[in-house]
Order: sequence, then C-alpha cells, then structure tokens
Amino acid sequence: MKIPFFDLKRQDRFLKPELTIALKSLFKSGNFILESQVETFEKRFASFIGVKYGIGVNSGTDALKISLRALEIGRGDEVITVPNTAVPTVSAIREAGATPTFVDVKDDYLLNENQLNKAFSKKIKAIIPVHLYGQACQMKAILRFAQKHDLKVIEDCAQAHGARFNDKKVGSFGDLSCFSFYPTKNLGAYGDGGMILSRNHKLAEKCRRLRMYGMKKIYKADLEGYNSRLDEIQAAILNIKLKYLARWNRKRRQIADYYLNNIHHKLISLPLVNEGNHHVFHLFVIRCRQRSRLLSYLQKKGIEFKIHYPYPVHLQKAYQFLGYKKGDFPVAERLAEEVISLPLFPEISKKELEYTVKALNSF
Repeated sequence: MKIPFFDLKRQDRFLKPELTIALKSLFKSGNFILESQVETFEKRFASFIGVKYGIGVNSGTDALKISLRALEIGRGDEVITVPNTAVPTVSAIREAGATPTFVDVKDDYLLNENQLNKAFSKKIKAIIPVHLYGQACQMKAILRFAQKHDLKVIEDCAQAHGARFNDKKVGSFGDLSCFSFYPTKNLGAYGDGGMILSRNHKLAEKCRRLRMYGMKKIYKADLEGYNSRLDEIQAAILNIKLKYLARWNRKRRQIADYYLNNIHHKLISLPLVNEGNHHVFHLFVIRCRQRSRLLSYLQKKGIEFKIHYPYPVHLQKAYQFLGYKKGDFPVAERLAEEVISLPLFPEISKKELEYTVKALNSF
C-alpha cells in the first residue's frame, strides 16, 4: 500500500458542492478585499474560540508580527519562546525588531514553564508559548509568571485550532493570539491566511490598522503598517470549513487514540497527552532513537512521514548571531533527532491505519 501523510484531495471532494456555490457567488459579487466573507469569518472564528474580536491577516507569521507591533514590542526588547518551533515563530519576532530568547521544552514537546525564571531579564517584554502539534502549553503557570513580571502573552496557536487547556480553548488566554490557516492545518485555506484574536477592543483596532498600511481611514495612515489582509476567497472557503472543524477534530482524536492504543514497540515512544488537555492532534509525533533506520523502513513500506522539526532554530545558520550553541537546550535538540510525524488526517481509512500500525509494530 501507499499511505499518504496528508491528502487534501479527499476533503476537497466532500466540500466541492458547497465550495462551488460559495465561490460562484463571490465571483458574481466582484468583491475580493475585506468585504462580507472576511467580516463573517472573523466573527465566527472569534466566537468559536471564545473571544470577541478577530482580525484576518495574510498569514500566521504576519499575525505574530502584527501582534508584537500592536503591543509596542520591538527594537531592544526580547521575547521568550521555544527553539523546537517552526522558523516563522522566530522570524516574526525578528521582523518586529525584537530578539528571541529561548527556553527549553519538556518531553511533551511544549515550553518548560519551570525554566522561565532562568530566561528572564529586564529586556524580556513578552512570552510566545507555542501550542505545538495540537496540544496546549501549561497556560496557568505561564500566565502567572507573565503577570508577576508584567509581560505580554501572545499565543502561537498555528497548530491548535480547537485545542483546550482546562476546558478553555487556546487563543483565549493571552493578550493576543495568532492562528495560521495554511492548507494542512486543522482548519486550512487554499493558500496562506491567518488570524489575530483579542478580547481588547483597542488592541483589536490597532491590529486592524496595522494590517492595512496603518490606516484607520482610507489614504490616511496613523501608523507605519503593512499590507496583510485575509482575502475574500480564502475567507469564503474558511467559512465553509469552520462548520466541520469540530467534527474533523473529533476524527483526529479517534485516529490518535487508535495509534496510542495499538502501537506497541520498545523502540518507539508515543506522544504524551497532558491531564486536563484536549489535544486536537494536528500532528501525531512519535520518537525513535533509531530514526534513520525506521525512516528507511517506512519508505520501503510505502508509508509517508514528515519530521517536525529536524533543526532546532537556535542551531540554524540564520540565527547564529543570537550566540546559542549545541547543548544549550538539550531536550529540544534530542527531540529534533528523534521525532517522526505519522500519517494523520480526518479522511484516512481504517485499512490505511491498520497497515501503518502493523508496519510500525513489525519494525
């Protein structure tokens, strides 16, 4: 068998009738920039997460950058985050003019809240916890530390649409939160797209201006801003897909449960699911100390896989100027050498899952 890591075409076939009607209507209207589809999606997605304001932007990266700008974090400031994230988390900090300060992670792949004190200095102005792979960080401890030191919290929710911490959805904890709608996400567009969420009206309005050249009124810029708008086509697609997100997340959890209950191999470590967390399994990430052997084996079996992420950010050439070295974040570095993401998407078949599990157990 050939087992795809992700197959968007299967979802497309299911959605095609609704998408065709919605897009035909949109093309007939002739309105493509910041019109009713974007406004509707902003309200619906904000309501889904449990906050009041949503601001559609060009990407998850821009959502982080604009959030930092809205909170007036920039040159001379430092922002705590993790080194085992996707590069965009860190590039957004740099685009805002600030400097990343890394904190190691735990075996659950998430920020180690017990090391925040170690990373703190007077230059630290914010924390960006990354809800990696679909599981929430320990937000209670992170918020307690932020309040103690008067720090802003910007949640990176790019992989955690619908995930919960203590029955509260991620994206509703921080001063601002940022989502990506890249096509492979739990809620994905057919191109790039992102969203900033906030409970604060003034912050939300500032983000709105920053995404549109800093303008509150057309042709009149109050701030130095950007061209970073979620377009009507992507919003129309996302308005349809949002109706199915809860169902798709349930399916992801069922697939993950099948993996968790049926993979039994002494060389394979399964992902940890923290008590009180509602994991939405954007990715199902195992660990294997003999990864190169396992990857070769999976290729021979026709099972596609990915590695998220093979290179810790602090060891990448682009960020050598930060002054970190190998050994500074041992858990993140070890995980980068061991992690493998298995096929997981709502439309994967039982037969494909059984084949994948049987292959893993026979390794």
